[in-house]
Parts: sequence; C-alpha cells; structure tokens
Amino acid sequence: MISFIKALSIMSSTMIKKKINKSGSASIAQNRRARHDYFIEEEFEAGLVLQGWEVKSLRAGKVNISDSYVVLKNGEAHLFGATITPLTVASTHVICEPMRTRKLLLNKRQIDSLFGRINREGYTVVALSMYWKNAWSKIKIGVAKGKKDHDKRASLKDKEWRVDKARIMKSANRA
Repeated sequence: MISFIKALSIMSSTMIKKKINKSGSASIAQNRRARHDYFIEEEFEAGLVLQGWEVKSLRAGKVNISDSYVVLKNGEAHLFGATITPLTVASTHVICEPMRTRKLLLNKRQIDSLFGRINREGYTVVALSMYWKNAWSKIKIGVAKGKKDHDKRASLKDKEWRVDKARIMKSANRA
C-alpha cells in the first residue's frame, strides 16, 4: 500500500512538471498588408487591455488587425481600428463594441521613443501581428514609413527573384 502511494505521488509530480503544449499555433492574426505598404524600421511587443468577451473571441480567432494603427495621447498608447467580433454565446449581458480603442501596455521609455519618432521623423505605428505568449495576448507593433509605388514594385521584384533563386538552387542541388 505504501509503495502504491509513493508511485502515485511520483506520477503526479512528474505530470505537474510536464509542460502541456496546446494544439494549434500561437498566432491569432497577421497584418500582411503592413509589410507591403510600409518599411518597418523597428518592432515592439505590447500587451493589450481586454475585456472577457474579447479574450473569448480571440481564442476563436474572430479578430482583424489589417486596418489598425497606434494612436498616442496623454502619455498612453491605444490601438485604433482593430475589429474583434463578439461571439453570440459568450456575452449576453455585456454591450460589445467591436471597434473600440484598446489600451496598449508599453514601458514609459518605449512610449517616449514612439512619440518622438512619430512627431519628429514622420513615422507611423502599425499593428503587425497578434499572438499568444503563455496565457497573455500580445501584439507586435512596428514603427513604419510609407512606401511609394516604385518601392512596392522593387520589393515585389526582389521577392520574385528570391523565389526564382531558391528554385534554381534546388534544381542545381538535385542534379
């Protein structure tokens, strides 16, 4: 009987130490248009202040950050233009606003850096991706400068050349 209890306690302690991997990706949403429309100079990771219904919608993948950007006011950063579609079963007693501005959690030094670059150098801050980090939802924002049409054509040409070069190298390695 004592050996059974010891074996049970050893099993439970090893089960606690084992990290449980969730199925699926940690990524919630991507803003692919941002890299096409802007030169991304610097990236920051920020936390989000969310309500309960928003977290449930994020877990269901009901978010769109393609038109979102960051606004700085009163020494705080806010995400503007992100759409989190509410689930119909998740929130019956709460009034859901899908397009509300959400506060970003950044250090004071990071906010000052963003504020200086936006005001002096003419940059903008766009949302790049939203993902899970442990149990917290994070958003990657980028300090960006807008591309002109000829810049977009040049970057598309470079991308096509990289694909062709990889294809050529792959066929050369086979021969």
